[in-house]
Amino acid sequence: MPPNAFIDRAAAGLLIVLTALFAAREWGAGVPGGIVEGLTLAVLGLLGVNVRLTRKAFILVGLALTLWLALAGEDWLGQARRGLEKAAFVASFFVALSSLRNVAETSPALRKGGAFLAAQPPGRRYGALTVGGHLFALLINYGSISLLGSLASNAARAEADPVVRGHRTRRMLLAIQRGFIASLPWSPLAFSLAITIALIPGATWAGAVLPGLGTAVIITMTGWAMDAIFKPRLGRPPPKREVEGSWSLMLPLVFLLVLLACAISGAHFLTGIRVVGVVMVVVPAIAAVWAVIQRIGLGREGSLRGRARGYVTGELPGYRGEIVLLMMAGYIGTVGAPVLQPLLVSLGFAPEALPTWAVLAILVWIVPALGQVGMNPILAVTLISPLFPSPEALGIAPSAMVAAITAGWAMSGATSPFTATTLLIGSFGGVSATHVGLRWNGVYFLVATAILTGWVLLYGLVLG
Repeated sequence: MPPNAFIDRAAAGLLIVLTALFAAREWGAGVPGGIVEGLTLAVLGLLGVNVRLTRKAFILVGLALTLWLALAGEDWLGQARRGLEKAAFVASFFVALSSLRNVAETSPALRKGGAFLAAQPPGRRYGALTVGGHLFALLINYGSISLLGSLASNAARAEADPVVRGHRTRRMLLAIQRGFIASLPWSPLAFSLAITIALIPGATWAGAVLPGLGTAVIITMTGWAMDAIFKPRLGRPPPKREVEGSWSLMLPLVFLLVLLACAISGAHFLTGIRVVGVVMVVVPAIAAVWAVIQRIGLGREGSLRGRARGYVTGELPGYRGEIVLLMMAGYIGTVGAPVLQPLLVSLGFAPEALPTWAVLAILVWIVPALGQVGMNPILAVTLISPLFPSPEALGIAPSAMVAAITAGWAMSGATSPFTATTLLIGSFGGVSATHVGLRWNGVYFLVATAILTGWVLLYGLVLG
């Protein structure tokens, strides 16, 4: 076996062990913190061998910030341990979600449902793909863009007129993207909500879900309204095509979502364990049962041993660059905040002197603004959230601050040329991620973010 392949497999194996230990600790098992932190270092060291230079740079930045803290006489060891804890959480959450995505991507039922959505006639195509993209995102996260984006692109290629084909491709892909980002403020399987809740004192998923749903409605309805108002007027409408199948093709997806919702919320309320800890156990368990069911339907082609081998030797190592980026974003944000705070104070930035409404408004806009200069949302939120006063000091509910941050995180997913959403949409649309973020979504961003700012202020200052 080549050395690089051995290193990848070792890293994947340690990632699974790390996830199991982190989940066990969330459920009350006595797992010493040093073991989790040591495993996290080992995972980063192994994954860092085979990633691109840009990903290695994140590891070097993390080391430089740790050295800076040590030379400045700060509690660098304690801060580094908190950073490794955040990195371990991010990695474990990613592995848990990827186990479900691995099984979902081989489901014939989900693919048929996605194809049915992509084949809808123009009058209801945008709405169908927005809602469908949202539902698929709840189940398979970024896999929803990959699945529906490929189906939408293939459906658009069937159009002979290049002008109609271009408009159709753009509108279908934007519907999928906006459906996806609408899941970020409330889904228990979204990194945005899981990380923000972990950072804001007193925040819980139960408290954040209702304002998050309000944010999701604004994101989807604003997109639908703008698509309807500004849709291209064609001199010769394309001929109508018959849609094969019926809405019953969506029932497997709805069943899985109901199962996930009941299992996660039920375990959370019955045990009192954090939602992220519940997700790390429930999601892989559902994925395992689903794999067994697929094995029954596929016969020898669905070998569980082959699937597990492919997951450890192929799929998880294939995410090495993304995992390093996410883990280091969590680490850099944690150790970088103590470095950044004195610098901002020296420049006269004093967020504790700002009125509450200004803090909430800034939190909505700052994450997408930082996304334009290449800052990952995990890094941005982890870095800036400790700089602002706590919800208690501001006199607002923790859920109000969560709503502000996750609203900004969602809009960063629509505009930042460095996020996976815009990169994937651009690849399917044959344009750059910058084109997607600024040309396709620029006006939408300004309108939606302005409305979201009003919603966050209304919730934070009145309803919350």
